[in-house]
Amino acid sequence: MEKSASEKIRLGLFVLIGSVLLILVIYMIGNKQNMFGNTFTLNVTFNNIRGLQNGNNVRYAGISIGTVKDIEMINDTTIQVGMLIDNKMQKHIKKNSIANIGSDGLVGSMIINIVPGVGEAPYVKSGDELKSFSNAATSDMLNTLNVTNENAALLTEQLLTITRSINGGKGTLGRLLNDTIMGDNLNQTVINLKYTSTDAQLTMRKLNALVATFDTKESVVGTLLGDSLSGAKIRSVLTHLENSSIEIEKTAKNLNTVAGRINDGDGAINYLSTDTTLVHQLQNSMKNVDEGVAKFNENMEALKHNFLTRGYFKKQERQKEKEEKNN
Repeated sequence: MEKSASEKIRLGLFVLIGSVLLILVIYMIGNKQNMFGNTFTLNVTFNNIRGLQNGNNVRYAGISIGTVKDIEMINDTTIQVGMLIDNKMQKHIKKNSIANIGSDGLVGSMIINIVPGVGEAPYVKSGDELKSFSNAATSDMLNTLNVTNENAALLTEQLLTITRSINGGKGTLGRLLNDTIMGDNLNQTVINLKYTSTDAQLTMRKLNALVATFDTKESVVGTLLGDSLSGAKIRSVLTHLENSSIEIEKTAKNLNTVAGRINDGDGAINYLSTDTTLVHQLQNSMKNVDEGVAKFNENMEALKHNFLTRGYFKKQERQKEKEEKNN
């Protein structure tokens, strides 16, 4: 069955419209991927691209400026990434800019973010290589959170064990919290420490007042501390005392030597103290002297009453009385 002219026209229009739409889609995709515009290339090296693929977006200060052109494995720790950048952005990107790999959203595709550098620097040229900076990946953050959660769970378990021990009265803290007697004792200890601190404060005030009086000239301590002349005199007295102690020590040694000689029987003192015959003779001599003195006194008394000599004695008495009256 032959097709009518209207059907052919509709088929042609459908093919034409589909072709135009396909061309528009291809152009939009190519334009988005910078396939048809004027571009230049930049390179950056990473240790780990974390799933970055060809065609992923490249952003500068949050603006999409290009796509990932190719990814080349240099060695086991170096991966070079080539980027197609719009020519319009060449006058904005400087050589001190830093590139890092991020994600488009929390779980979106990977992208390259170019962060503007700080300070003055020349603008990039085609084929230049930018510095790279590796951020923490989402998987690394999840691993860190997992370790943190495990540590938090372990810490919670340990805190629960400590709390149970405290509630059970175990350990020093548990006894303090559950033993009322120990709590009262601790409270009394704190009170005693407070009183002791108060007493110590009062004592320090008294000591400060006492030390303050040392500065006055009226106090003896102040004079001793402030008067250099008095200090010199005291040092001289101490020196004399030291010299006197040395002389006393020497004298004591000499006395010990003399006493030793006396004890050994040397000299007249030992002879006088140990010879009993000499002692009796001395006693008899003293007795005779006393008797002689007594007889002499009797003779003198007799001479006073003798008519030949009593005139002399009376004359002596009158002269003595006269001298006492004159005095």
